[in-house]
This record gives sequence, structure tokens and C-alpha cells, in this order.
Amino acid sequence: MTHTSSFRISSPAFGDGDRIPVQFTCDGRDINPALQLTGLPDKTASLALVVEDPDAPSGNWVHWTVWNIKPGMDIEENSIPGTEGMNDFRRHHYGGPCPPSGTHRYYFRAYALDSMLSIPGSTDRYLLAEAMKGHILAETSLLGLYTRER
Repeated sequence: MTHTSSFRISSPAFGDGDRIPVQFTCDGRDINPALQLTGLPDKTASLALVVEDPDAPSGNWVHWTVWNIKPGMDIEENSIPGTEGMNDFRRHHYGGPCPPSGTHRYYFRAYALDSMLSIPGSTDRYLLAEAMKGHILAETSLLGLYTRER
């Protein structure tokens, strides 16, 4: 894998290390935030995205997996930008932050790939990681924080 310092993921909704707005959580509309992927490496054929919470009580909790995202396109708010896989809520779409207690970290991890992936929608994070092996040109992440107000 080639690391490129120009590959970036960002969101107009929150900055890296900032609080995720409530509309993108289980306490709001539970929709995905808009995301921009810039500085893609040459030969990027597709993008993949995994949103995960390493602070979940049961360990790393996956909120969204998407692959075969077209290079050069922004991910719109409340959209399905590619093929969605199974998350840890056992659903095939975005599941927003919903921590049981405390402040949790949510990583939006993007991967630039040198090919499209031919994997079924039942694919989970483990099978996605296996399918991406040998195809990752670069990766980047955006960190968001969320604490539920009780």
C-alpha cells in the first residue's frame, strides 16, 4: 500500500476531532453526514468506507460499510453512495452514533482501491477487509465524537 499525504476525508458537518451533530446520530435523524474525499491517488478505481466505534462495550462496533464508491464523487448527506454491507446493528445502511454512556470516538475510514469489489451485500467488516487486501492504494480517516445527552 502506498501512503499518500494528500488523500483526505472531511465533512462540512464537523471537523476532525469535533462533536458529530445530533442529526447524524440515533438521537436525531440517524442519517449519514456528507463527506468529501480528496487527493485520491492515481489509478483509484473505487473507494470504500467503514465507520466504527472502538469504544463500544463489546469492542469495535461497525456503524456503516460501503464499497464501490465512484472516485471523485462527494458522499451526500442521507445517501447510499455505493454498495452497503452489513453493520453491527445487522442492517444494510448507516447506523449513527448511539453510545450507551460517555463520549465515544467514531472513525470514518476511507480506502482508495485499485479495483471495484465483487462481494455480496451480506459482506461484513471482516469480509470487506479480506476483499480489500492487496487493493488498497491509500487510506485516511476522520474522527468524530459523540456523547448522548440524557
